[in-house]
Amino acid sequence: MSRNKLILLSALTLAFGLQAGAQAQTPATATAVPTANTGGTLVVVPASGEVRHANDEATITFNVEEQDKDRNAAVARVNRKMKQGTEIVRRADPQAELKTVNYYTVPVYPEVPDGARPLSAQEQAARRIPIGWRVGQYLEVRTRNLDNLPKMAAAAQDVLAVNGIDYHLSRELARQLDDQQIAATYRNLNERIASIARAMGRNVNEAVIDTVDFEGSGNYAGNAAPMMRSVMVSGSARKQETPEPSFEPGETTLQMHLVGKVRFR
Repeated sequence: MSRNKLILLSALTLAFGLQAGAQAQTPATATAVPTANTGGTLVVVPASGEVRHANDEATITFNVEEQDKDRNAAVARVNRKMKQGTEIVRRADPQAELKTVNYYTVPVYPEVPDGARPLSAQEQAARRIPIGWRVGQYLEVRTRNLDNLPKMAAAAQDVLAVNGIDYHLSRELARQLDDQQIAATYRNLNERIASIARAMGRNVNEAVIDTVDFEGSGNYAGNAAPMMRSVMVSGSARKQETPEPSFEPGETTLQMHLVGKVRFR
């Protein structure tokens, strides 16, 4: 036999040997991993949805505070300034809802310097006698006229101080957005069910929603926490015109959560 024929025969023999070895190993390496039977499986699926909307209402809080040795004098100034401020707000925003809250009268006592010697009984009794009175009151203004809010706040600051401002959704708008929250949350539930079905190797049409609990997480529409911006602006009675403050209403994010129970047929 020639040299070329011997080389060809050796190559064919080696190729047949490799093929046989590969065929022998195939059953062991290609064994499929067994999967559990998912028929009748009950799956608990949490879902959530969110809706964003620009704030359409604001509650701005004004306050006035006076201090005087004569309590009646402090009370009289507070009452006068609150009446003037209320009239200014009503003229600037006739549709606003006004509410006076937190009227307080607090005695002011002498201060004891740090490191002072112990007080005698007579000095301790004297410290219990007020040296003055601090009197104040707050005015809450709820309005939807957000464009006019800076102008109204500037006018009121000639008499009152701006204590804070809270932008939020009106009750009517929040009720309207409730439908959108429910739809978004339920849509997310179906999306998650489809993902779970694919992971289990099941058809989503084989999934049956058994229970939908919109209070399962303890956090639902009534607990949506609005985004708030507070502005602290000091104000006092002055003759010159008060410049208008800059306010940004921002938006509120409403969130809803539910827990669904899904059974696969």
